[in-house]
Amino acid sequence: MIDLFATTKVQELIPKYVTFIEEEVIPIELQLLDVSDINAHEQQLMKLREKAKIAGLWAPHLSQSHGGLGLNLVEFAQVSEVMGMTPFGHYAFNCQAPDIGNMELLEGYASNDIKSAFLAPLQEGKIRSCFSMTEPEHAGSNPKYLSTTAVKHGDYYVINGHKWFTSSADGAAFAIVMAVTNPEAESPYQRASMIVVPTTTDGFELVRNIPIMGEAGARYVSHAEVRYNNCKVPASHLIHEEGQGFMLAQQRLGPGRIHHCMRWIGICERALDLMCKRATKRKISSKEVLGDKQTIQNWIAESRTEIDAARLLVLHAAHKIEIHGSKAAKQEISSIKYYVAHVLQQVLDRAIQVHGAMGITDDLILSWWYRHERGARIYDGPDEVHKSVIARSVLKDYQTKEQ
Repeated sequence: MIDLFATTKVQELIPKYVTFIEEEVIPIELQLLDVSDINAHEQQLMKLREKAKIAGLWAPHLSQSHGGLGLNLVEFAQVSEVMGMTPFGHYAFNCQAPDIGNMELLEGYASNDIKSAFLAPLQEGKIRSCFSMTEPEHAGSNPKYLSTTAVKHGDYYVINGHKWFTSSADGAAFAIVMAVTNPEAESPYQRASMIVVPTTTDGFELVRNIPIMGEAGARYVSHAEVRYNNCKVPASHLIHEEGQGFMLAQQRLGPGRIHHCMRWIGICERALDLMCKRATKRKISSKEVLGDKQTIQNWIAESRTEIDAARLLVLHAAHKIEIHGSKAAKQEISSIKYYVAHVLQQVLDRAIQVHGAMGITDDLILSWWYRHERGARIYDGPDEVHKSVIARSVLKDYQTKEQ
């Protein structure tokens, strides 16, 4: 842990989260990823959550008044890294994506009625939610252009559209849907809104869990294709104001990228740990182990350095968001999004290579992460978009100086 960012509270909590993850979650992670018995897994996960509550580790991101630990973004980022060491770490403590982003969004912008009906049970871990923005017909990197519409008729919105990568829709109680409510708005940034849609609404169709590199994924780590067929929901389900969907998306995605990046660093730490254990134990002759080879040593050194650099970048970005807000930290957010995603892919690839044939089997967690986390360089903005954001920001200063 980095002393520069580690408060007394974090220093006290980290060992407790490490113990819980190592003793309660990691031993059953491969079992939970088996999609053949969802009901049994549901019961196991509920037991994990009850243990987390008893241990005083529940919902570290929530305020104490809402049943959480009241960590700020920088503190939570450090805890999030520990949770990231297993696919179900965040779920055990009720701070998994997309629920954590939805909680932050509803807490900041939803009406009291929405908070009572949807936010409160979500914070308590009684229900799950999903976030429905990306559409297969449009580039996900440009959320200004959407085909899904929400037309107001009296006291209701009628929603029609086609979404995909609506993560964790399978089993969710409600979706937050981004849809066009003001098609004639002069600015494309003011045409869409966000609306809460219960998944029990007539016309909400979960088409399928999209296979990711051949695997549909467990319910809690799935990505769904969804259709909205004349979904009629009360106008009171609107979040904030009409035409503010793009602003809300930006507010949600800033801290969300901190969450993702620290989770990825947790994955990297686990992968490096597995790599080093393999390097010290795997004999390649009667006198040598893998770790004696310079190539393996290079991979370990590069991984260690890249992970440490990535962590500092992310915590710096989290600190800037905490002090100045997401808008002021736009360049830093883009930097961590593409850089940490790259480090993640590099470290996972090295760890798999060190394990040889075992690395590509499902006997280890590495192959699952390799499949599911390749998307890290795509979702929440592809690498190329974030690099463009950074470059434009840097060049803007030079263009200003030349005028």
